[in-house]
Order: sequence, then C-alpha cells, then structure tokens
Amino acid sequence: MDHFELKDGSLFAEDVPVAEIATAVGTPVYIYSLATLERHARVFREALSVLPRIKLAYAVKSNPNLAVLRALARQGYGADVVSEGELHRALAAGIPAGEIVFSGVGKTRRELSVAVASRIGQFNLESEEEGVELSQIAAEMGRRAPCALRVNPDVDAGTHAKISTGKAENKFGVAYDRAEDIYARLATLPGLDMRGLAVHIGSQISDLEPSRRAFTKMGDLMRRLRARGLSVTNMDLGGGLGVPYKQGEVLPGPDAYAAMVHDVTQDWDATIMFEPGRVITGNSGVLVTEVVRVKEGVTHPWVVVDAAMNDLARPALYDAWHDFAAVRPNGRTITANIVGPICESADTFAMARTIDEVKAGDLAVFRTAGAYGATMANTYNSRALVPEAMVNGDKWAIVANRIEPETIHHAERVPGWLK
Repeated sequence: MDHFELKDGSLFAEDVPVAEIATAVGTPVYIYSLATLERHARVFREALSVLPRIKLAYAVKSNPNLAVLRALARQGYGADVVSEGELHRALAAGIPAGEIVFSGVGKTRRELSVAVASRIGQFNLESEEEGVELSQIAAEMGRRAPCALRVNPDVDAGTHAKISTGKAENKFGVAYDRAEDIYARLATLPGLDMRGLAVHIGSQISDLEPSRRAFTKMGDLMRRLRARGLSVTNMDLGGGLGVPYKQGEVLPGPDAYAAMVHDVTQDWDATIMFEPGRVITGNSGVLVTEVVRVKEGVTHPWVVVDAAMNDLARPALYDAWHDFAAVRPNGRTITANIVGPICESADTFAMARTIDEVKAGDLAVFRTAGAYGATMANTYNSRALVPEAMVNGDKWAIVANRIEPETIHHAERVPGWLK
C-alpha cells in the first residue's frame, strides 16, 4: 500500500497534488510519502515480532536521503551501511553508532578506522583478510570491534543476475565450506569480538524458498561453531525482500517472510538482525516527469519524457519495470514506447506498453521509485542531478535540491597550460 492516489481526477501524494510540487520544483523530481515510509517500517517490525530478539538495520543504499533516514531513525531502525559516506549520513540522521552495521566487500583501511573510532555496533567481515586488518586497527586503538562473518551459502536467490549476491560466483562473503575454520581463526585475534554470522543472497526476492535454504545452512553452521566452543550470539539474515512493481503483482509480504524465518530459527537462541531496504522505501516514492513530445514510430508512438536513465537507472541496468501513469488521466489508453532524452538506446523505460494516453506537456509518474532511484542518479549528458521532495499530510518540503549543470562544471578546473 502507498499514499499516491487519484482524487477528483488528479494524482495526490497524501494530501498534496503531485502537480503542485512539479510546478514549484520542476521536473523530473522524486516525491516521497512519509506516511508510506512509516507504515512500511511499522508493518515490517510488527511482522517480525513473532521472533524473541530482533534488530533492524535499514539498508541505507536503497535510499540514503537524510530525511528518509531521519524518518526511519524515529521508527527505531538502525542502519546497514556500505561506505564511510553512508556511515556519516546515518550518524547525521540521528541513528546511534551502536545501531549501525558496516557491510560491504571493499571496506578500506580508512573506513575501518573511522568505524572503529565511531564505535559502531557491528562489522560484517567479508573475508579473513579484512578481519586480520580490522584486528590490527582495533588493537592499535585499544578497542574491540564486534564482528560477524559474512558467509556465501551458494544459494541462488532466483532474482536478476546483477542483484544476486549469494551464489558461489558472487564476490560477497567467504565460501560456506571454509567459513567454520575462518571464523575459528578470527576468534583468536586481538581486537575482534567475533559474535555471529551474516548472510544476504540477493535483492528483489520474490520466492522465499531460496532464503529458507540459505538460513537453514547458516543455522547448521552456527551449531557447528558452538559445538567447537565458539560464541555465536548474533545472526544477520540480511534483507532483499521484494516489492511489487507491476499493478496486480503479488509477492510474499513481511508476514509470510516472518513465518518462514520463525520456522527456521526457532531453536537458534540468538539475536537476529534484518537489513530491509526496498521493502521499506520502494513504494514510498514516485518519479514525476513531463512529456516532452509524442513522436511517431514505425510500430508504436514514442513518448519522450524529460526524465532519463541518469535520473532512474534501473530500467537501463536491469530491464526493470516501473508502472507509468498520467498525473491527470483522461480514461483513454495507448500502446507506446517510453523513452528519455539521453543519447543512449538504453535510455528506454518501456517498449510496447499499454499506458494512459498522454500528450506534450502532460505530467506522469514512474511508480515504486523510492528505492534505488535518486541514490543511483548521475549527471550524464551534463544533466542536472534530480531533486527530491517529501510529503507529510498536507505539507511538503524539498529534501534534496536540484544540482544544476553549472554548479557541477564550476567544480571542474582547466589547467593553466590549456588556457
């Protein structure tokens, strides 16, 4: 459920007309619904209340906007970060350092040092080599770093290849059959407090069975480690639960997910961490765009919009689907191709799609754009960096300014020998 609905023939974000924001800010622009964010955060937490001890760390990468982070901090969420920049964002949004978990396969020495100094709650180690380096850093600083070892369970999540993270050929974690001995060796190192295991098999998961298999394997590994006298008090099961992108699509929800987790973990006697991202933010946002023109095509007309692959990269990267809807639909439909203005054939949002009839100057939205939208935006073709707005009831505010091309090129320098 989201709070983007038609009222008197026009699309509203909660109690604010989408057209009002588009007129004031210009297009393209992302709009987030605070009520949707808060509702999804509550629903996810309430579903997992069937488990005795949980921790929730929102996956910052899905949408790192400070207002989004602040909203989730008020809902009691910690943060799953994958860079120093995300760590600083989480802290700036008011998330306590002790509620932050640092994931990611390529943490640098500087990032590890900053995180140790910040006293974050957990490091998810992606390799034995990373653990050795963190041990040296923490020992030199007179600290102990709480750690979990990320394990690659060699389970195919059944999602798009570009967002699969749990197969043997993926770069994340340590091989399952080597994890037990690696954990044991890391547990002997100074400066490390090895307290658990971590796993994450992919994003936009639409079938719970792969997760069940992965979690079952992690439980077996946990029991073997405990049998060796090693402490395992925390189990990080990652995130990845998918959301419906197409109208009418049905995916497993938080309740079904929680029931599966409860079934697998009921004898674990561990604190279980979750790192939800898309399932919290996905349906909380739309990307508003204006139709530049409708161009005659060989088979179908081309609807050219002012949003582009630099504003919403998912269709170009993953052939991802986003529903497209007119802000003021007239009740008629057409079959058309939807494209942006960038000089790349990949700047295509949909082909031969049945959509609301639109014409030049009309406003439309790409739905379910609150996750992996603005955070992946760039300035290709010297375009502006897309702005973001948030709605709260009948109020709205800009939560990220549009960064114009002039601002970007003023940060560039021409060396004296070219003047």
